[in-house]
Amino acid sequence: MIRIAIVEDEIIYQKKLLEFLRMLEKDRGETFYIETFTDGDEIVENYQAQFDIILMDVQMRFMDGMSAAEEIRKVDTEVVIIFITNMAQYAIKGYAVDALDYVLKPISYFPFSQRLNRAIDRMKKRETHYITIKVAGGVKRLKVSDIYYVESQGHKLIFCTNEEDYFSTGTMKELEKELSRFHFFRGNKGYLINLEHVEGMNDGCAVVRGENLPISRTKRKAFMEALSNYWGEVIK
Repeated sequence: MIRIAIVEDEIIYQKKLLEFLRMLEKDRGETFYIETFTDGDEIVENYQAQFDIILMDVQMRFMDGMSAAEEIRKVDTEVVIIFITNMAQYAIKGYAVDALDYVLKPISYFPFSQRLNRAIDRMKKRETHYITIKVAGGVKRLKVSDIYYVESQGHKLIFCTNEEDYFSTGTMKELEKELSRFHFFRGNKGYLINLEHVEGMNDGCAVVRGENLPISRTKRKAFMEALSNYWGEVIK
């Protein structure tokens, strides 16, 4: 069962989204559990990461879709968010809250189904992987997707995650080999970056959680190619 939330204050579009989801349900042979909300504040209140996909209207009366998505991302980094909007420029802003895609109003079934199929395929491909690192007094099991980047300082490795920074020992070379299959890229001698969390590029730096991580000149082209390939793979 795929759990989907519709957050839309215009009833005509809410009904249209429900209709299209039921059509897609039959086309794919899937079972959808669908819940509807009429404003961003309704889904944010008591949100407990209970959905796989959220179809989020951008412009709503009390809490707009961007603000609602920001609040949701504080507790749920996995849910797939697709914005529903009549202005394409909101798609750019959507990267800040890791939105997968957007659907333009007026909504028609073909582009809608394409985007939902992408979302469902991405969701099903997603698997949880862990690595175990040595920390002071023992070991720590980290979810790979929670790691933003790893910084090397001498023989010390700093794992920067969505919870806190963890200090470990080891070599960047060994870690790079271990994490290469999880879309990590060595930006320079000091940083191993998770491409999943790269928000963009700024003056030769990768932007990760608002921080500028320098990419060496010799690795810049390869890094951009790896990032472009990753982004392309995510939205297929």
